[in-house]
Amino acid sequence: MPAARSSQGLATSRARHLPEGPGELLRDRREEVYAALSEKNLVPRVLLQDSGTRVPLPDASVQLVVTSPPYPYVEMWDGLFEAALGMSPGTMSRDPSRLSEIHRHLARTWRECARLLQPGGILCVNIGDATRSVAGEFRLFPNHAHVVQTCEELGLVSLVPILWKKPTNKPNSFLGSGFAPPNAYVTLDCESILVFRKGGRRTIPPHDVLRAASQFSKVERDTWFSQVWTVRAARQDDGHATFPEEIPRRLIRMFSLLGDTVLDPFAGTGSTLRVARRLGRRPVGIECDPALVEPLRKELPERPPDLDEVLDALLSQYAAVRGP
Repeated sequence: MPAARSSQGLATSRARHLPEGPGELLRDRREEVYAALSEKNLVPRVLLQDSGTRVPLPDASVQLVVTSPPYPYVEMWDGLFEAALGMSPGTMSRDPSRLSEIHRHLARTWRECARLLQPGGILCVNIGDATRSVAGEFRLFPNHAHVVQTCEELGLVSLVPILWKKPTNKPNSFLGSGFAPPNAYVTLDCESILVFRKGGRRTIPPHDVLRAASQFSKVERDTWFSQVWTVRAARQDDGHATFPEEIPRRLIRMFSLLGDTVLDPFAGTGSTLRVARRLGRRPVGIECDPALVEPLRKELPERPPDLDEVLDALLSQYAAVRGP
């Protein structure tokens, strides 16, 4: 790769509005972007461990966390929580009183995320509430409220959450007693994407070329920064919930720069990690299931990506977006 250009043009682009995204800027200043990105650590890392235990990463070494934990009182995760907390099998289908205990278990991970985030770093948590009948009574388990309370107690600042509305093939589905009040229930068809910041706004050096090359277009801004997102859910993968890649793609573009480290403490099948790598960020994943970790390590070996491939992919994405 040729040596980077001089600082020509740095001052003029630092706050320039780019209605169609930074494609032209990236083409014009590719060598500068390449040189700046080559100084960043982009080596992927996948750790096999409980994300609630201390992660072998330095304090304040992560710029963005994007994750979706198991949802308490959603049946597919009952066994996981029962095993982790030493409950007898079937406890959660009989006992609705364990919600706070389960969220204290998850809080260990949010505490570790708070340690790892740099000042101004962002934590995004996709979590759904749960509805089910326990002991013959239908009820809601407000998982999002517990996560908000925990993260605020850890000193993180709540920002406006996103409501992820999942399209359904049964738009008129409802629960309860037909058309007669009062015993029908509102359908639960949204999940929360909670957004927290560690302290005040992140400080970025002026004239940062990676920030300039990380901008979003007007079309993207108007869509992504609206509170309700309609994104179709991904198919389940061998019994594991799969994060649709459009969700981390948006969040990573919205809240991080090229070269940043993006952490997923519940890596699962690796949607966030794959997207982060394609977007020129360093993916770090934590997963406690060895059956999931080994495929991820093969897919994301511990070596830096080809930066020309990364920049070519970004140019293709930017070119796909056009302003009004």
